[in-house]
Amino acid sequence: MKYYELVYLVSPGLSESEVRDIQQGLNSFIQEKGGVLDSSILPEKIDLSYRIKKEIQAFLVSQSFYLKPEEVNNLDNKIKTENKILRFLLLNKKKLKEEKAPRRRMIKKSEKKAELKDIEQKLEEILG
Repeated sequence: MKYYELVYLVSPGLSESEVRDIQQGLNSFIQEKGGVLDSSILPEKIDLSYRIKKEIQAFLVSQSFYLKPEEVNNLDNKIKTENKILRFLLLNKKKLKEEKAPRRRMIKKSEKKAELKDIEQKLEEILG
């Protein structure tokens, strides 16, 4: 199974309970296909940056899950048939086990910084 994240926008004309019903419907569909839900964010009403299907607001919903790659097309078709979903994005992601800090070059104490006069002397040797 691969790890996926699904983010979608739902029509603002619905109530929060109706949006949760859509979310639960997709969750149960994923589980029927052998998927495992990982995390889910409650629907939140947001203002859109631009109109989508003549709407200026929408409910934003996000959920992460594991699913067999051959079942992704079935999920994609299921989402496309749901006419209350304005837009969606289904991503194949790698789940990070832990947040890694960026690597930094360690300066050993034995290394010392070059002095300005040393740098000027080297430049004179190179250029002159």
